[in-house]
Amino acid sequence: MPQSDHSNHSFPSIAIVGATGAVGREMLSVIEQRRFPCRELRLLASSRSAGTTIEYRGQPLTVGELTDDSFDGIDLALFSAGGSVSKQYAPIAVARGATVIDNSSAFRMNDDVPLIVPEINDDVLEDFDFPDKAGIIANPNCSTIIALMAVTPLYDAVGIERMVISTYQAVSGAGAAWMAELEQQARDFAIGQPLTSEVTGRQCLFNVFNHNSPIGEDGYNTEETKMVKETHKIWGDDTVAISATCVRVPVLRAHCESINLTFRKALYEDEAREILASAPGVRVVDDRAGNKFPEPIDASSIDEVLVGRIRADYSQPDGMGLNLFVAGDQLRKGAALNAVQIAEKLMERQAATV
Repeated sequence: MPQSDHSNHSFPSIAIVGATGAVGREMLSVIEQRRFPCRELRLLASSRSAGTTIEYRGQPLTVGELTDDSFDGIDLALFSAGGSVSKQYAPIAVARGATVIDNSSAFRMNDDVPLIVPEINDDVLEDFDFPDKAGIIANPNCSTIIALMAVTPLYDAVGIERMVISTYQAVSGAGAAWMAELEQQARDFAIGQPLTSEVTGRQCLFNVFNHNSPIGEDGYNTEETKMVKETHKIWGDDTVAISATCVRVPVLRAHCESINLTFRKALYEDEAREILASAPGVRVVDDRAGNKFPEPIDASSIDEVLVGRIRADYSQPDGMGLNLFVAGDQLRKGAALNAVQIAEKLMERQAATV
């Protein structure tokens, strides 16, 4: 059953598509924690998950079945149910008058679809007329968001010539079923049983392997390609050379990334540390004496992206290169939080024009 939070009709009605998945549940949690104002909250999923109840503000909400008629009266639709679902239903939602914030890759590279990280390029939303004109806004890939939260403040300061990224991605990025199977493999190992691999198709526990996205003819998996193309679009700069290697690691939640930068102008580690310390949504964790740097367990369930291991790259000319290590929660800033922040920016711009 839809949940009504407020009687104020200036607040939007919201639908979460894919509400029973890991990101969908996190979206609901973020909306609750940030007290996002809405007059109606509608949870939607496939017929297989319809009827499930999820708690929101201490009350059970019943998940409805996603159909062509699900978006009547909806102002904002947050999609996190995969690209095929987005391609089918996002245009229907828009036709019914909803603004869609889509977490899949379905529309990210469309020229007429904004690709937004609010701390970086929310100015793009100035031309997005919410709520009078419906449309689609894309949430970037989780790895892209986490990397750019750390790197963009440095890019803005001195420019970047080249960026090399190696990711260490938690199984949360592949969904709730992968998380459950990693936990099951740990239980299997503890009692000496063969490891369950029905979902993942391999041993994840104690293993590191290529990201589970398809590999193109050029040898790059699609996660790596997304990081390159999405960064160029978000920055509006395709002159930056970018190389990415994306792998899965046996971690439940929060991705890590090793990032090597080549600057256009000199930038030293102390300057970089100061810039990052004042960047929104970033927390510097860079304790060399205590050997304390970003870790996924510390990044889990928090909004900030953790940045540390800030150090000179001595293979490059003095001041022209740095190494960073980054950790960010894939389910929060890498997905759900970013989507809700986009919705908040739309509301702010609406209020400013009233």
